[in-house]
Amino acid sequence: MDSESEMDPVVGRVKWFDATRGFGFVVSDALDGDILIHFSVLREHGRRSLPEGALVECVPMRLDRGLQAKRVISIDVGSAVTAQPRPNRSTTKDVDRKALSEAAGEFEPVEVKWFNRVKGYGFVNRVSDPESHDIFVHMETVRNSEVGDLEPGQRIEARIAEGKKGLTAVELQLGSSDEH
Repeated sequence: MDSESEMDPVVGRVKWFDATRGFGFVVSDALDGDILIHFSVLREHGRRSLPEGALVECVPMRLDRGLQAKRVISIDVGSAVTAQPRPNRSTTKDVDRKALSEAAGEFEPVEVKWFNRVKGYGFVNRVSDPESHDIFVHMETVRNSEVGDLEPGQRIEARIAEGKKGLTAVELQLGSSDEH
């Protein structure tokens, strides 16, 4: 019976959550090992994903493959990483970004191929030429753009420049119109 493996509620922090794959992990000081959290246990809270760093109170259960959240009691996104303001700083990378930004063209429609917050990067493709080269997108560009989490198939606009390693999106914005 499932109730035999059910444990006492714990509070943990979201380590990461991949909205595309529909799961992520919560880390709690109360338990050894990460707790798998599937999007299906978020439905009663009106959510399909969780931001990195959010506090989650859940009822874990021990399965053959490890710990999994059976039920989510509460979610506090007030401490999520995305809500933290980024300090302004000047580094060599910023200088490179500035040069790339100055060399970039106008905003143009692109479609997200994939993006992984944990890895800190992903790729988009030009809507006008989907078979063209992948265009690199760095996490810093996403954070600075206010477009939120990037999902595969999502259409946004990007300014693109030729970097040392190929095409790079240097600025992102939500599209000026909803295209379907």
